[in-house]
Amino acid sequence: MAKSNFDINKLLSQMTLEEKVGQLIQLNSMFIGETTADITGPKEQLGVSDSMLAKIGSTLNFHSFAEVKALQDGHMEKDRLGIPLLFMMDVIHGYRTIFPIPLALGASFDPELVKDCTRMAAKEASAGGIHVTFTPMVDYVRDARWGRVMETCGEDPLVNSVMGAAQVEAFQGDDISDPENIATCVKHFAAYGGAEAGRDYNTVELSERLLRECYFPAYKACLDAGANMVMPSFNSLNGVPSIANKWLIQDVLKGEWGFDGIIISDYNAIGELLKHGIAQNAKDAALMAFENGCDIDMMSAGYCSSLCQLVEEGKVSEKKIDEAVLKVLELKRELGLFEDPYHGGSTEKEEALCLCPEHRAIALRAAEECAVLLKNNGTLPFSKDIKNIAIIGPFADSNAIKGFWACNGLDKECVSVAEGVKNLLPDAKITVAAGCSAEWNVCDKDGFAEAVEAARNADAVILCLGEPQNYSGEGNSRADLGLPGEQMALAREVLAVNKNAAAVLFNGRPLVLTELDEIAPAILDMFFPGSEGGNAAARLLFGEANPSGKVTMSFPKSVGQCPIYYNHPSTGRPKARPENVHQPYASSYIGCGNKALYPFGHGLSYSDFSYESLELDTDRMSADSEINVRVTVKNNGDRAGKEVVQLYMRDLCASAVRPVQSLIAFKKVDIGAGETVTVDFTITEEMLRFYNFRCEFISEPGDFEVSAGYADNLILTKKFTLE
Repeated sequence: MAKSNFDINKLLSQMTLEEKVGQLIQLNSMFIGETTADITGPKEQLGVSDSMLAKIGSTLNFHSFAEVKALQDGHMEKDRLGIPLLFMMDVIHGYRTIFPIPLALGASFDPELVKDCTRMAAKEASAGGIHVTFTPMVDYVRDARWGRVMETCGEDPLVNSVMGAAQVEAFQGDDISDPENIATCVKHFAAYGGAEAGRDYNTVELSERLLRECYFPAYKACLDAGANMVMPSFNSLNGVPSIANKWLIQDVLKGEWGFDGIIISDYNAIGELLKHGIAQNAKDAALMAFENGCDIDMMSAGYCSSLCQLVEEGKVSEKKIDEAVLKVLELKRELGLFEDPYHGGSTEKEEALCLCPEHRAIALRAAEECAVLLKNNGTLPFSKDIKNIAIIGPFADSNAIKGFWACNGLDKECVSVAEGVKNLLPDAKITVAAGCSAEWNVCDKDGFAEAVEAARNADAVILCLGEPQNYSGEGNSRADLGLPGEQMALAREVLAVNKNAAAVLFNGRPLVLTELDEIAPAILDMFFPGSEGGNAAARLLFGEANPSGKVTMSFPKSVGQCPIYYNHPSTGRPKARPENVHQPYASSYIGCGNKALYPFGHGLSYSDFSYESLELDTDRMSADSEINVRVTVKNNGDRAGKEVVQLYMRDLCASAVRPVQSLIAFKKVDIGAGETVTVDFTITEEMLRFYNFRCEFISEPGDFEVSAGYADNLILTKKFTLE
């Protein structure tokens, strides 16, 4: 598609100050639809005049192309210069066809799958009128109590970086003016996932070393991939809210990284500077944010009530306003909105693409690839010859499995487990019994008897458990990570009468599954799998698909272990006794081991993979040389499968304490039954670098270990030296 040659500088020269400021304001779509006669609506509460409302530059939160067209048409009639609106939405894991939540996508360890899902979402979203998505969300996380872990790819900087960059590339394509592509906004800069006690919006206190080593890499990877926008986080970072944090925005983002794209506040983040206690009023807050480089004010009264006045008072130069406006206009030009304010969207395209067979097929494949088989004593896969199946639990026939932040996806359009099993095995006798609620405050056991009777009379039991989808996501932090309500009690009674059973989980975060792990013969975690979740679960349970996902966030044995993460630093008194034995005067818990129940990288398969060898072509390297690593893996099973070959490194002695293990590379490979494959990696000097106590990014001569396996289970290890 030809690039637009629309003259935005000429347009800027025709704009009044108020029109310029309008381009820097984003309001909820409900504001735009209000009439001037409505004097009690939200725009009056926010202090938005009708005059300014006609000039705003962007909007968010709408539901279809029909709504977008009506809003854009109405705006274009009112805007004196006919400047189109930008339409922005959170397209996190699908637009209408929903694929697994990002935490599950990370478990696929497959950036190409992520790209396939993202391209599908981009096509649907663009057809529905969306120009910009507030994606990817690449906040590094270590604490499962935080609800927004479902939006991340977990506790590893490399996985977050690779998957985030893949999303940016797939959403934007080679040219965002292409009607199948949309612009991206990486969020939340920075360290939103480091909130104290895992409580959303809470304060963050982190050393610069930790920020640079773990939290910053994924944001930087997304910007290197070409992300158009950045959204600062809600939290304060080392005492200063991100939107006003000059070190974060001016020194790092703009100075070190050279980002010159659009910075947009999160929802009312500028207004919240008053609640943080660093701004006395909305005018002060607007000045702080604008001086710090925030171009667009999302849903606060700051810019609309104060920016014009700040210019008139000489506190903000109109030149700086012009620079911010030009960035907004340039994005509109890149999207081709001056020629087509709908960016190729249409109701016909939206209806044709959303939930079409091709897109459902992608969602099904993703749900299968992202599921993690946490435990299996040989029960799975069930035989398809089984004729009497009991599907039990609050998620047995629930369609509420799409997960939080599902854009325009609908529960009723998701396939439940019961529906999926019926689709796969139409001749089987299937009994469904919810047994109990999944709500934490519902302690009703009235359904137990029916569920237990169904289990007793069945040849196989599928026990569908988890947390409601609104228990994770923004604002949904949990202090107790167990199965809510009476689900564990239900599991005890059901599993006591039928051992040919498997638990299937639906969840937006790692849960504490210690007791379930002890009594369930098999556990399959679907996370929140989206539109095709039930079909995928059925295919996995009955062997039509082979599990290949690996967890990217540690599952704790107890919530008291949180935050828990595989790449923790070495300590002077490490635990040396067996995992279940407390060791006094060492870094050890009483009554609970240190390790995760299911560590990072864990995930089982119906195939039987063995790691045969790990070979280095040399055991010495310099800053200018490389080490080639070859890992040999054999599939000893009788069915083909996929294995994520993970390569870890440990720096044995350095000037700063280093992690006990760090993932440095991974590849997902197909291995046929009885087949042996070799997987090649290359270790470079850059992969050995770290931030020292002066925050210098360096490598140091010395000895290193390289290992294959997964966290807490490194199977093969070799040593090499950096000279």
